[in-house]
Amino acid sequence: MKKMRARILLLLALPVLAACVSQKPIVYQEEKFDTTNVFTHHYNAPADAVCEAARRTLLSQGYIISAATTTQIDGRKSFQPDNDMHVQIGFRVVCAADLPAGSKTSSLFANAVEDRYALKKVNNSASVGVGALGSLSLPFSSSDDSLVKVASQTISAEAFYARFFVLVERYLTHDASLLDAGKEDEKEAAKARANETAEPAPAQPQMP
Repeated sequence: MKKMRARILLLLALPVLAACVSQKPIVYQEEKFDTTNVFTHHYNAPADAVCEAARRTLLSQGYIISAATTTQIDGRKSFQPDNDMHVQIGFRVVCAADLPAGSKTSSLFANAVEDRYALKKVNNSASVGVGALGSLSLPFSSSDDSLVKVASQTISAEAFYARFFVLVERYLTHDASLLDAGKEDEKEAAKARANETAEPAPAQPQMP
């Protein structure tokens, strides 16, 4: 009797154990928000100059720029690691002046997403009309090849972004025109702020 009861309890516990084993970890639990070193880098340059250096960095590595402003760059690059596999990397860069306002340094935020596409065959069966009976499917079929997205994941390798940040720094260092343009923008912005805060000169009394 005791053995029978133990077997029944074991059978009841098996589905629970199987569910615990097969349960996948929740992805967002791995997001600790404890570091800013992987996707962020600081530069001693204005934000617009940093973004321009980032744009040239991506262009130099074969990325196609799909959108570009003084604060954001979007680019894509395609790879073919296998005959039946296609990979695309979407790269986004955001440039922002550091706080407090008026700081001469800026931060570059980089994020790259890897999309994987596999070649899939889709079978299309042929059909013919048969009068009042409607259409009749025939065993003759044709197959079309199409790329289907099978995976998409943010690249989190620190070395990948470190190489990108180093090349951006090289463009900033070797191309003085980027920094000169940033300095001119700073001068114009400072002059505009000075004009806004300047008090109007007192009106001169008119002689009778």
